[in-house]
Amino acid sequence: MIAKTLKGLEEVLAQELTELGADEVQIQRRAVSFRGDKAMLYSANLWLRTALRVLIPIKTGKLKIQNSKLKITPEEQLYELVKRIPWADYMTADTGFAIDTTVYSDMLRNSRFVTYRVKDAVADYWQEREGRRPNVKVTDPDLRINVHVSQDQVTVSLDSSGESLHKRGYRVATTEAPLSEVLAAGMLLMAGWNGQSDLYDPMCGSGTIPIEAALIALNIPPGLFRKEFAFERWPDFDADLWDELYNDDSRERTFDHMIYASDASFYAIQQAEKNIKSAGVQKYVTLKQIRLEELKIKNYELKIESPLVMINPPYGERLAQQKDMLDLYGKIGTALKHQFAGATAWIISSNTEAMKQIGLKPSKKMHLLNGELDCQFNKYDLFAGSRKQIVKSLKS
Repeated sequence: MIAKTLKGLEEVLAQELTELGADEVQIQRRAVSFRGDKAMLYSANLWLRTALRVLIPIKTGKLKIQNSKLKITPEEQLYELVKRIPWADYMTADTGFAIDTTVYSDMLRNSRFVTYRVKDAVADYWQEREGRRPNVKVTDPDLRINVHVSQDQVTVSLDSSGESLHKRGYRVATTEAPLSEVLAAGMLLMAGWNGQSDLYDPMCGSGTIPIEAALIALNIPPGLFRKEFAFERWPDFDADLWDELYNDDSRERTFDHMIYASDASFYAIQQAEKNIKSAGVQKYVTLKQIRLEELKIKNYELKIESPLVMINPPYGERLAQQKDMLDLYGKIGTALKHQFAGATAWIISSNTEAMKQIGLKPSKKMHLLNGELDCQFNKYDLFAGSRKQIVKSLKS
């Protein structure tokens, strides 16, 4: 099996799979391959926080460059490869199917044409077998086929997830440019979050980080809220096994701390409140509307002690916003220095110039992809007193 993920989260996903009990876990480009039985397939979809989808490869092949001796084009080679797959093992002529194609190849440059040829191959297989063709069903298909072409390598897989796994099912409200649930969970796991302390998100938006933090702290599977996974429509679906795995709450744990979240926008707080309630974690998340520069822990009516601070500030991609962003990031740095001594802060942003305005030296730098934006994900150790004084006291 192959679990797809975002750039930069491969190691986190590999660790998740190892802890889940998967065999032969190997990191790939934006993916992790692994082996397991049907229970592992179901569990991977239910439990993986940093996976986008779980694929089962059913056919691999290698395309040959067309020349005078080899008259068949790469497109026709792909067609023949797909048509030779025993589709009767995975579907019937009544199965509505959809095709998801990813192409990184000099031999096949038109991904739409690749999709058409794969569709023709599947349809022609059934035409020759039963004299009728299955229907392509783009919306709510019964079977999702994934085709990946990397130069001359072709992999045809069945998509066991359906909709991307970042669509947890709890989001009922949103704000502009919400953070992906998969990215939020990955950031939290990279920061070592497991519910061992308080957590604070001062720019919570629609609440993705607080919700994912609560689910991790309580060890609630992220797939619990979804209406359906693609494998539930497969001919070999084991309903009894799925019910057993889905209803098993033995891994859940208690969470003795609190997650605090705030935002300057009243609208964002309203949206976050809806999502937090939808996820059923309102008992563990405290919301407040407040501007970052106004934040004073003593007046915040909260007892935050050495929290993990996680911030996804605006990036200000438009040039006209740059001055405002520089000021905002400066205020973030001031708040961290004066209000969170002794805590650890993690900040993600694509605005490298604005990140410099925080005025703190990161103890760790990592690179993540937020949508199409290359981002820095920095860790800041917030010492009480000057860093030099702390280092001196430790040495003595």
